[in-house]
Amino acid sequence: MHYYMFLFAISPFSLWAQNKTIELSLEQSFSLLQHKNKSLKIAEKAVEQAKNEHQKLNAFWYPSLNVTGAFVHLSNPIEVHQSLSQFTDPAQDYIHSLFPNEQIISSLLEQLGQNTLVLPLFSQNITSVDANLAWPLFTGGKRMYASKIGKQLVAAAEINQEQVGANQQTVLIESYFAVRLGQRIVEVKEATYTSLSIHYTQAVKLEQQGLINRAERLVAQVSMEEAKRELESAQKELEVANHILKSLINVEEEWGVNPTTSLFINESIPSVNYFKDIIPFSNYIINQLKIQESITQEQLKIGRSRYFPNIAFVGKQTLYANGLDKYLVPRTMIGVAFTWNLFDGLEREKSIHQARLAGQTLLLEKDKVTTDLLVSVDKFYTQIQNAMDDVQALQVTLEMSKELLRIRMKSFQEGMTTSSEVVDAEVMLSKVKTAFLLAYFQYDVALANLLSICGIPEVFLQYCKEGKTDVL
Repeated sequence: MHYYMFLFAISPFSLWAQNKTIELSLEQSFSLLQHKNKSLKIAEKAVEQAKNEHQKLNAFWYPSLNVTGAFVHLSNPIEVHQSLSQFTDPAQDYIHSLFPNEQIISSLLEQLGQNTLVLPLFSQNITSVDANLAWPLFTGGKRMYASKIGKQLVAAAEINQEQVGANQQTVLIESYFAVRLGQRIVEVKEATYTSLSIHYTQAVKLEQQGLINRAERLVAQVSMEEAKRELESAQKELEVANHILKSLINVEEEWGVNPTTSLFINESIPSVNYFKDIIPFSNYIINQLKIQESITQEQLKIGRSRYFPNIAFVGKQTLYANGLDKYLVPRTMIGVAFTWNLFDGLEREKSIHQARLAGQTLLLEKDKVTTDLLVSVDKFYTQIQNAMDDVQALQVTLEMSKELLRIRMKSFQEGMTTSSEVVDAEVMLSKVKTAFLLAYFQYDVALANLLSICGIPEVFLQYCKEGKTDVL
């Protein structure tokens, strides 16, 4: 039930009736769409992912600090072997120079020189734990370009979120007014069925009085049954439309939705050139392609920056060591290191060429999309104009059909016209009313689509408030 408490909270809400029907204006439906639509939630998550990706790319500006450790067992210890003969031989030569016939000391030195001095450097088991620091100082601009790409990714995700919102709003408008259209058509069919039922009752009485024949009464009966069938069909179509709308705004199945915003026509919309002029600046697809172009330019710069060396401040602190003496391996080391890739098999050249091709492709795609969108503007604007023309034409036809039905019903009661003529007039009026309502619906859907592709879906409510409602 907490969901329906939310319904009360979003605006001064209409009460729902005993039969679990929620009365929703179009604006309230938009609020529900923003809070409950799953497609919008997916697009919102995509924005969060892009922001996280931006933060990942910004990480290259910060130093990296890690701790490494290892235990190594060598097959044999690392030692320095030095023969003592290089020390005893000079001593022997010196003694012989002083005492040519001396034998005892020379013999001792000769025996000593046959030995080898062993100096251990590393033991067979070595253990070390080191903290390593690396802080990039110069990367040829890669970090700056990567940061710009991260910002563009966030902007692209936000535009995609706006596009999804506009598309879902268009779907909601179509579904919302489909329910509204279904309600009005059901009203028309009910009125037609009621009128034909009355006509059938009159025909029965006139047949009993001998004023009309059986065929005339049968015509009235058949037309009444056909009107009943059309009414039931319209009611079923209304149920389907209601189900689609509930699914879109996530209303539980047992509840019904009663739209309170009427179908409308607003004759004060700008010219078609106005909408064409804003397409290159506000359309979501074109704006995304512009961002993709910007990303491609940054990727091209990154490719060029790979010709420069990478310079970083480095440091190492040995936290624990066993089997490594300090006089051999210092515990602390700091310095500046660089890497310079002089040849990579032409990978850099290929990356730059690929980025240029991607940019050229995006330019062609943007031109094609712009052309297609301008065609779509013409299409939807023509639908709007046709709908307005239909309403103006049907307005006159509607008044004439009402008057024709009134005359024929009165003539039938006086026995001056046939039942078939009354039925024809009643069916004609029903068709004109249905076409009249359908023209309103087509106008609203076409306007919603037009505003969506122009990137200004938010102004639909303003056109709706200022428009002329579907008064029959």
